[in-house]
Amino acid sequence: MGTLVVTEAELRTCLQIDNRSLDATERAFVWIAEGRVSMPPVMHIDVDADSAVDTKGAFVEGIDHLAIKIATGFFRNPQIGLPSCSSIIALMNAQTGAFECVFLDNGFLMDLRTGLAGAVAAKHLAPQSVETVGVIGTGVQARYQIESLALVRKFEQLLVYGRNSTSVSNYCAEMSERIGVPVKPCPSVEELVKTAQIVVTTTPATGPVIMADWLHRGLHITAIGSDLPGKQELHSDGVIRR
Repeated sequence: MGTLVVTEAELRTCLQIDNRSLDATERAFVWIAEGRVSMPPVMHIDVDADSAVDTKGAFVEGIDHLAIKIATGFFRNPQIGLPSCSSIIALMNAQTGAFECVFLDNGFLMDLRTGLAGAVAAKHLAPQSVETVGVIGTGVQARYQIESLALVRKFEQLLVYGRNSTSVSNYCAEMSERIGVPVKPCPSVEELVKTAQIVVTTTPATGPVIMADWLHRGLHITAIGSDLPGKQELHSDGVIRR
């Protein structure tokens, strides 16, 4: 039997931001907590200051397959009309090691899983009553995170902060239609943090974008950008004091 190849377009027809996908993502965290997961550290390759490749993999005891993912982040790509991130996933038979399937997802599964993981965190940790959500960033994850969050929390408005005014305007127009609540630009990160009950950071920052003095009781922050050494979105004083 040959190796099945599944394209991004095919994946998008059967997977989306919904409760079924949310439940599957939450189940993965349960497996980790139960000690069933073999997951080595990420192999990270720096290409240059704005480009890198990561290899990740995991095996869950009792599951028939294991997966290896190669993901790229080339953050100058938007300047030439290409997406910043892409990925390919190989699915292997856990008994024989045979490559049974390759997902040519172009980052779709990575984006979907990351967005849903943020929603899982909010489901268990964020305040039950939420009036305002804030998002820092206007890229792909700024969309996936908020759409996924809407599965687990109702909110009345979304504030967005971004460095590019055109990107902010486009984001507001697109997301207000997608989530059905007003989406408004915010003039500063400080105002956004002080106003919101849930804040999502989606930046590649290497220094803090949220200061400790801005934090307030009842605030939940989902910080997804600090995924490697050298990255930082939250000031360390905010963690130490709280």
